[in-house]
Amino acid sequence: MLDVVWGGYILVFLLAAVPFFESAVVTPVAILAGLSAIPVFILAIGGNLITVYIVIVFIEKVKRWRKKEDDGKRTGRAKKIWDKYGLPGLTLLGPFFVGSHLTAFLALLFGGTKKQVSIWITISIAAWSLLLGLLVYFGIDWFNVENKFLENIFNQAQ
Repeated sequence: MLDVVWGGYILVFLLAAVPFFESAVVTPVAILAGLSAIPVFILAIGGNLITVYIVIVFIEKVKRWRKKEDDGKRTGRAKKIWDKYGLPGLTLLGPFFVGSHLTAFLALLFGGTKKQVSIWITISIAAWSLLLGLLVYFGIDWFNVENKFLENIFNQAQ
């Protein structure tokens, strides 16, 4: 029985670790699907942060890999945010424009230190997941929303 219950939560962790899907998306979707908010919040943030920290730790290898790809449009948007708002602005706004993984990479590329980027991206991921999760959680409660489609997706994973 315990394995069945944790299947949906494992899916939350894994999906949150995927670049461009991330915890800010997974948290509200999983709560809409009927999973408990606190474990979803913890697992989604954990999954997202693990892969972002991997980017930060292995930044030199990631830089070499990224040189092979041309991502001018996203990089341009991120550079505008960096120029206007600095590291805090990029890490707080970047996940919505380019994803948290690319935001961390670009923040390091633009001059942030590993420590600064780690702190700010952690704050950003946790804050957006918490905010969106709470909005969905209380919105479901307030409007008495049920979403059988999402519930079925996470229940099939169990």
